[in-house]
Amino acid sequence: MALVLSVNVGEARPSAPTSAPSGLTGIDKRPVPGPVEVRDPGPKGTGGSGLAGDAVCDRRHHGGSDQAVYAYAREDLDLWEAQLGRRLDCGVFGENLTTLGLDLTTALIGERWQVGTCELQVTDPRIPCRTFAGWLAEAGWVRRFKQAGAPGTYLRVLRPGVVRAGDAIEVLSRPAHGVTIGLAFQAHTTHPELLPRLLEVGPALSEEARRSATGGVA
Repeated sequence: MALVLSVNVGEARPSAPTSAPSGLTGIDKRPVPGPVEVRDPGPKGTGGSGLAGDAVCDRRHHGGSDQAVYAYAREDLDLWEAQLGRRLDCGVFGENLTTLGLDLTTALIGERWQVGTCELQVTDPRIPCRTFAGWLAEAGWVRRFKQAGAPGTYLRVLRPGVVRAGDAIEVLSRPAHGVTIGLAFQAHTTHPELLPRLLEVGPALSEEARRSATGGVA
């Protein structure tokens, strides 16, 4: 059974040199006990995280409805632990939900999940940035993350509610287009020739992904 292993939120903290332009970052997510409210934060630029109490400091590039919640699989963290030779606690990749028992790379864009009392929808892969690289402090991190091809997934909030550690993740529906988070990640990073395939997603495709797939034409 797929479940939420940990729910993680972060406070605004000073960022590493040369990372976040504002000097602050909310990437340091830490597990919290008890239920956490989840809701649609509103458009990017004004809306932050979908989780109550979770800081998003660079709202130009992060947060908003299409990136309201970020999920990363514990199984992928375990693989990174072995490669990096260091402990990686739940939340260390800046994820709000550390999942167990669900292959996020093969999740289809637009598929819907029941998590706690919320309904969430898979939207975009996480694209590594300099804040992420500065936080992990691993040489060549952006390149290594792209090559690994396990980006985790952003989620939009279709129905608000609460989520807590131990909640089951039920996949309610999967679209027929076949565009996975893994394929979308390749399109945005190492294989841009795949970008037109993102348009197969239809209305569930995020605004940013649609602009990328159409060469900047919304």
